Amino acid sequence: MKIIETKDYADMSRKAANIIAAQIITKPECVLGLATGSSPIGTYDNLVAMYENGDLDFSEITTVNLDEYKGLTRDNDQSYYYFMHEHLFDRVNIDSERTNVPNGMEADAEKECKRYEEFIKSLGGVDLQLLGLGHNGHIGFNEPAPVFEKETHCVNLTESTIEANKRFFASADDVPRQAYTMGIGTIMRAKKILLVASGEDKADIVAKAFFGEVTPDVPASILQMHPDVTVVADAAALSKIPR
Repeated sequence: MKIIETKDYADMSRKAANIIAAQIITKPECVLGLATGSSPIGTYDNLVAMYENGDLDFSEITTVNLDEYKGLTRDNDQSYYYFMHEHLFDRVNIDSERTNVPNGMEADAEKECKRYEEFIKSLGGVDLQLLGLGHNGHIGFNEPAPVFEKETHCVNLTESTIEANKRFFASADDVPRQAYTMGIGTIMRAKKILLVASGEDKADIVAKAFFGEVTPDVPASILQMHPDVTVVADAAALSKIPR
């Protein structure tokens, strides 16, 4: 595992974007796994700036997103489909036919999870997977659990995740209780993983996930077992790691 310490969120976003840009330039037809949430927004802004400057071409890449709320329509401004179009897809020259997000409106969870998992495998896997880190150690919507979930599945969101996400909704009652998410095994099959973390509020979980024991109680801890992980985090988020 490689850890890159940055001075602040803006610096973290630039450095993470540079890693993704290098992947696209090296392999223009690559498969990128993408994440949502507040952590990667700056990274996407930097990628858009590179595109606008003529330094980056998204026309050949394929994307697969980590997760999507179950029951939210794509035009709902809290859906991850909407998020990705707002922050990246509608701002660069990406082929919309090559962007992929789980279908939150598919009521049959087994059907949708199987479809999405098989689709990712049909692409030959993910070249670079971008991740954020939840306060309870979740990656995607893989919550603390007795075991590591292997494949794409439907998850019941924990109260801590609902609480963390309620700021995006009118009230906590409006936050969906379920989501479709890539499994830990799906994520771990990515050739490279890039995780971004920022802020003092992430310091405890960063230390626990990357310097504690590997346990499904802290889903991100499994990343210690991956052969090619880069963590880009600011000084505040890394303030509690062993030195």
